[in-house]
Amino acid sequence: MGEAPAFFIDDLQRGYSNGFDLNSKGPQTVTVVGDKSYVIVGSDDELKSSIGVQIYDKSTGKSVSLTVLGTKPKPCQGHSAVLLNDDRILIIKKNSSPDDCLWFLEVDTKFVREQKQILGTEVVAWSKGVIGDTEKPIVISGPSGVGKGTLISKLMKEFPSMFGFSVSHTTRAPREKETDGVHYHFTYKSVMEKEIKDGKFLEFASVHGNLYGTSIEAVEVVADAGKRCILDIDVQGARSVRASSLEAIFIFICPPSIQELENRLRERGTESDEQIKKRVHNAAAELEQGKSPDLFAHILENDDLEKCYINLKKLLGLDGGAPATHKSTLETVHLPADHAVSKIGHKILIASETQEREKASKNLIVLDVSSLKGGAPGRTRGLRLYAADKFSDGINGI
Repeated sequence: MGEAPAFFIDDLQRGYSNGFDLNSKGPQTVTVVGDKSYVIVGSDDELKSSIGVQIYDKSTGKSVSLTVLGTKPKPCQGHSAVLLNDDRILIIKKNSSPDDCLWFLEVDTKFVREQKQILGTEVVAWSKGVIGDTEKPIVISGPSGVGKGTLISKLMKEFPSMFGFSVSHTTRAPREKETDGVHYHFTYKSVMEKEIKDGKFLEFASVHGNLYGTSIEAVEVVADAGKRCILDIDVQGARSVRASSLEAIFIFICPPSIQELENRLRERGTESDEQIKKRVHNAAAELEQGKSPDLFAHILENDDLEKCYINLKKLLGLDGGAPATHKSTLETVHLPADHAVSKIGHKILIASETQEREKASKNLIVLDVSSLKGGAPGRTRGLRLYAADKFSDGINGI
């Protein structure tokens, strides 16, 4: 990795730059994957909004026009780059905060390949690296009046620190007393359409000319806060989430019968007879789709609310109470501000460049990348970070 090799700079100076900034003073790394060289520029310019990426194709002798997707990392004064499995590059930023030091540039993951076909251009995608795992989000669907809202409210009340809702996006104007980022993320239609095209939304729908949807980022923010995200969406939305890269638990809540559902709707006394008939008609179609084994892994019948709630908790492993939470190892292990890296199998060894060699091994940090989960356009989770005294294999050979 390190600085760009001489042949690379020479080729660019012979007229193949096509957008490369050869005068950039920012730290650069070059990672070669097949015929392509991925140039990542840290940038020392505070006006830059993110780390820069360029691709140089050795087979054609030209730089490649590309689309960069995902949430982009902020500029840094230095970084290390390590290729993992030929499909993503791990970026370790120097002099960065613990929650901003690990990033992935995906170059040939499933998401990247899909976006290449959609956009018809070369694509790379950024994904923020997160230490540890998170519980899978929960998708709960069911026809109107089945009681899923009540079940979710009971879950949130009993386990307030465990669960959270994602904040949806909408293109409609905010109503009185609605706050951006609390009730909805209010946005422009053109912006949301662009983000939908870029694969940033799990599900979306057009209602009365306005777009509504759940972004991947909104779900990830709940997980970043240490909570398990609950998505209360219709069957169509659940199908969209199932087709996305998000790994979730899909639960369908159904009534004991259509007639019982209609009775509940009428007992609420909030809708006209015509509206109730429409909901019952839609519910019949949703119940048919809810039986599909390739969509919902679990079906709970809400004949008795308390019994259904007990079954829901059992399904989520909460029948014995809330499980203990696990703190991130970043609270106790910090990366050295100025470091060098090496790779042994699925372990990335991070050592300080400023310490004496005999002292460095005592402060060596190990980053385990063997259990990565998720990825762009969301987070890459499953990283393990610990001191080298917990990892002996290969240390003596460094």
